[in-house]
Amino acid sequence: VQLQASGGGLVQPGGSLTLSCAGSGDSAKTYSMGWFRQPPGKDREFVGAVNWSGRSTYYGDSVKDRFTISREYGKSTVSLQMSNLKLGDTAVYFCVSDESWTWSMTTPNDYHYWGRGTLVTVSS
Repeated sequence: VQLQASGGGLVQPGGSLTLSCAGSGDSAKTYSMGWFRQPPGKDREFVGAVNWSGRSTYYGDSVKDRFTISREYGKSTVSLQMSNLKLGDTAVYFCVSDESWTWSMTTPNDYHYWGRGTLVTVSS
């Protein structure tokens, strides 16, 4: 499975931005998908995940209520809608995927497949 993320850029604090990720191959349609981010000089942080149907999602505490993951039923594309962005949201955002699905896939080792990342910069 190959993952291609897009949509990163520069946004002002309080603004919104949407990232997209497309997975290749039919098998990706049945995989869980999600997002991690890595702020400058810090470790990778779990952002959120969605199951294959798009009906189940969960988020990291730092983005809950501000970010939304969307996925159409059985599709291998996912979006991350980010609102009320803060300076601390500046990071490289990675799209991830895995064959499995649980309600606790919050570490990098939980995901086999990683995209290259797209940079989001929140700055005035």
